[in-house]
Amino acid sequence: MAGTPMGGRKAAATNKQRYGMNFYEQIGRRGGKISRGGGFAKNPELARVAGAKGGRASRRTKVTEQAAA
Repeated sequence: MAGTPMGGRKAAATNKQRYGMNFYEQIGRRGGKISRGGGFAKNPELARVAGAKGGRASRRTKVTEQAAA
């Protein structure tokens, strides 16, 4: 049942049983401690440029060979 809501609930229950009821609180705390606030959070202009590039790339049509006439 991987990837379903019911499977997610089962996995969460298993994690809490194995590692304690505050399992998700602990892993969230670990991530927050090592975070340095970099990336797009630090440079909104970079995010804008990257988003524009991605938008242009996703709108391009696939180049196909045309039959010789």
